[in-house]
Amino acid sequence: MKKIIFFLSALIFIASCQEEELDIPRDENGDAILTEVSSATTTGISTLDDEFSVTAYLPNAKSGDVLNVECLQLQYHEAGGNEQLLPLAGTQKTVNVGGDLKASVNYSRSEANLNEPGDYVTVSMAGETDYALQRVDMVTATETTRPMVEGIEIDVARSDETAYFHVTVEPKASDYTGTLVAHRKNGADASWEEVPGSPFSGDQPFMVPISGFDFESGKDTMDYRFVATQSGYTDEIYANVIVREPYFFLKKSAILNLGDGLNLLINDKIEDDDAKAMLALSDELLITGGSAWLDAGNTIEFVPTDLAMYELNNSNDAIAAFEDGESVTTADPIDGEGIYIFKAVTGANPEDIYYGMISVSSVVPNSSVTFEYRIGNMYAHLAVIE
Repeated sequence: MKKIIFFLSALIFIASCQEEELDIPRDENGDAILTEVSSATTTGISTLDDEFSVTAYLPNAKSGDVLNVECLQLQYHEAGGNEQLLPLAGTQKTVNVGGDLKASVNYSRSEANLNEPGDYVTVSMAGETDYALQRVDMVTATETTRPMVEGIEIDVARSDETAYFHVTVEPKASDYTGTLVAHRKNGADASWEEVPGSPFSGDQPFMVPISGFDFESGKDTMDYRFVATQSGYTDEIYANVIVREPYFFLKKSAILNLGDGLNLLINDKIEDDDAKAMLALSDELLITGGSAWLDAGNTIEFVPTDLAMYELNNSNDAIAAFEDGESVTTADPIDGEGIYIFKAVTGANPEDIYYGMISVSSVVPNSSVTFEYRIGNMYAHLAVIE
């Protein structure tokens, strides 16, 4: 009996659902009207801007509709005992939806209580038929890279060569037309001093120099401060650099087979008689310069060293050891530790001299040599080494 009652109840429920029509908006033909979802965009605001705007697209509203607008911000809620997004006093406004179904509102940074990077508000725009929300974060207008050479970020070496911070200043409201003031200090107790060339102006990014010779002996940390000013506001960011002893910038792995050549600068395997083959294997499986490369007037020499020198990766020490050692034109991969300092010369200028180190990892008799190598002891080399 219970089963029969349950079955009859289910039939009645199904029948009632079939008879009831859902309240879906329809056009004059009875077809369901599919509405779009509202959206919002903002100009944003940076630490060098005075105001921002938010524009909402409200496809379900009508031209002329009135929207109530306000900013919500994290505030302490006493009843809840925590911070919550609550209406911000003094931000209540009304705006009208235009014929394009868009509505815009402006707020000053003081109205929205935006004071420093990381502060934010959520702008609420609500009407009878549609609403939109947009979060607006205050961001830093000024940004910097780490020290760079030829577009590559590097660790600054204690040498006389110069790398550069690439500093950009980009407010949201307009292009930056001011200058950049750069200061530095070498050590926590030192005084700030202007970087030579400061203030920087002209095209961005602003190129702020840094050299390993800027660091005093025994002091390995340099602090930098970059200051930009516009519209009565000041933006200030900091960077920290730790100098290191001169080093070989790049480390690569390679395999040389009999008949192969290698361009050390781009780690490209080619024929051993190619004009760009800086390294090749002799029939005795000795590492030497490529024949055509040597015939063009280039040279490469080797001085044996050890694993401690290779792992230390101090280019000054390696170069000194090379100059003090007895160089040879071929490197035997199975002699000693199979580790060599090399000096490759491709021209008459200082940047045409490439020092580096090779560490052999395996040898296949009558076949191949596998090794790792370090190369690039001058910033200028980064323009050609890949």
